[in-house]
Amino acid sequence: MKFTPLELPGVFLLEPEPFLDERGMFMRQFCRRELAEHGLEFSMCQCNISGNTKKGTLRGLHYQKEPYPEIKIVSCLKGSFFDVVVDLRPHSPTYLRHISMELSAENRKMLYIPPMMAHGFQTLEDDTTAYYQLGEFFHAEAYDGVRWNDPKLGIVWPECGKRIINERDNNYALL
Repeated sequence: MKFTPLELPGVFLLEPEPFLDERGMFMRQFCRRELAEHGLEFSMCQCNISGNTKKGTLRGLHYQKEPYPEIKIVSCLKGSFFDVVVDLRPHSPTYLRHISMELSAENRKMLYIPPMMAHGFQTLEDDTTAYYQLGEFFHAEAYDGVRWNDPKLGIVWPECGKRIINERDNNYALL
């Protein structure tokens, strides 16, 4: 697997290296030993799948607060989405900065997201499936979010026609 550090400290682009032969493709999507060799600690607690019927579905920006911050590895199993990570660590040199990129079933890219980073995505096509590997259990009392369109963040989301977003995500407080 190829590991590329990104502009936000601790966030990595993970690119599996598939083995192709006459049968098709085989690749490792997760290896704790490889992560540790790159200084990334990750003990998987749960995996979640987000199925999204329509292009323009926006989920996020979500995170878990102390004492249950979570590490995530995010990938796309079907379709494609515009993925965003926001640094919420107050003492970080990149506090409130974000990165974005397209994750798709075709490009097989994944993001390693450390604790105290908000995460969200917007689907770029119908029938898109996101896959989350999580390093912490879900704790409703620690679950929170920031507004996807907060002007302080300056995220430029793709034009998509009609955006589909639930009431909770659309009404998080502005920073």
